[in-house]
Amino acid sequence: MAVVAPAILALFAGAVIGGRVNLARQALEAAAYDAARTASLARTPGEARTQAREAANTTLDAQGLSCTNLDITVSTAGFDVPVGQPATVTATLNCTATFSDVALPGMPGTVPIRASFTSPLDTYRGRS
Repeated sequence: MAVVAPAILALFAGAVIGGRVNLARQALEAAAYDAARTASLARTPGEARTQAREAANTTLDAQGLSCTNLDITVSTAGFDVPVGQPATVTATLNCTATFSDVALPGMPGTVPIRASFTSPLDTYRGRS
């Protein structure tokens, strides 16, 4: 039994970390979706970037995900596309999720996570 206990403990810790990584990815994907969708409703590129960052941070706070090195990038090149032509905005989020509270020796204490989402701009809505 004493030989099997460490293996069972390591297996359990691996499952916990795997589950938390999956939850962190889902939270980051939800934040990227909200950021891109919010940016697509803005009238200007500056508003899009500001509102997207606010939406992403709000979603991450609601999901309970704390990231170190959070980087939120919003591609607003779609605002330069003439009205009447399809255009998009893309929100990309990068963060390092920490799991030091459940990590065992040999297991990662941090995991880099990336999520991106693209949302269409209204084809016939004015852009600046």
